[in-house]
Amino acid sequence: MKNSFGTSVITTIFGESHGDHIGAVLDGIAPGIPVSSEVIEKYLSLRRPYGNISTKRVEKDEFIIASGVMNGKTTGAPIMVMIPNEDLRARDYSENFGLARPSHADYAAHEKYHGFEDYRGGGHFSGRITAALVAVGAIALSALEAKGIRIGTHIKELAGVCDRGFGDVQGDIDVLSSRAFPVLSEEAGEKMRNEIEKLAEQGDSVGALLESVVTGVPAGVGEPFFDSVESVLGHAIFSIPAVKGIMFGAGWDFLSMRGSEANDGMRIDMGGVRFLSNNSGGACGGITTGADITFKTVIKPTPSIYTEQETIDIYKRENKTLQIAGRHDPCIAHRARIAVDAVTALALCDLLALRYGTDYLAPDGCAEK
Repeated sequence: MKNSFGTSVITTIFGESHGDHIGAVLDGIAPGIPVSSEVIEKYLSLRRPYGNISTKRVEKDEFIIASGVMNGKTTGAPIMVMIPNEDLRARDYSENFGLARPSHADYAAHEKYHGFEDYRGGGHFSGRITAALVAVGAIALSALEAKGIRIGTHIKELAGVCDRGFGDVQGDIDVLSSRAFPVLSEEAGEKMRNEIEKLAEQGDSVGALLESVVTGVPAGVGEPFFDSVESVLGHAIFSIPAVKGIMFGAGWDFLSMRGSEANDGMRIDMGGVRFLSNNSGGACGGITTGADITFKTVIKPTPSIYTEQETIDIYKRENKTLQIAGRHDPCIAHRARIAVDAVTALALCDLLALRYGTDYLAPDGCAEK
């Protein structure tokens, strides 16, 4: 089982949904970067469930920074963050032991790990593990912001309801950073929440389309072909449970465009390069252009639903029907957005360290000491 991502700045995750702890290790990060418990708590709060549109399992996420930070600054050693699991109900899963939940990893994991996998709540495959990614991602997000690089994600579409697109990007990122339900239009957000509540009452679930923007990344980051910016970001974002698609820039809209519409014209403006459009999403040839990096992520409907479904008994190899119990989200998109921000930050830290060296992320002046 491989649980690490990155080449220079490496992220490793561990733990299971109903184990004692989940956690992550961030290795290769520059020394001297400020680490604020308040910032980590803030980002974790954006992932936490609330109200009728989320699971009733509510964890405190009281994290422990076990290594790599001293006096509020990174030391350069691996940073380990551990989060205890407390609000557990393993019996919800023992009652249906052996029954593979449709569109979960139960069957695939059983085939790979021969029945030794932790089946409770999805075990290591659970979205619960993203809390650890958000915790270390908060450190990466703070380091990037100190370099003028910012990331924001909102729900673009859910159940046929559309949010407005990014306009004043910096202002929109400010708005999203404090909203538990990440939309730019409060009216659209209210309609989306109503749709989620309706589906929750029916025992069903819904997916969504997230839209993300990254500002401030300099031109020239990334590699052609296999380690392109899109490849690395896509690799990281597909690690989030429930992600089933990603498209950069105009994405699928390129299907209906001509080259004369799709190409991004350029001008010299006050000594710099200005793009007249950004259909390429901030990257060409796998390398950043200096324009905003833009992409959209497809989040599938939460597979744990309360309606009866057809499945199999993994051990007896018999056809069965399944009525899922437990506590589940009717929609995961509003909680997944901060996980998207977190893994985007972790991937960008790795790309930037490979391009400029690990001290690129250190506070100004640290590299010269």
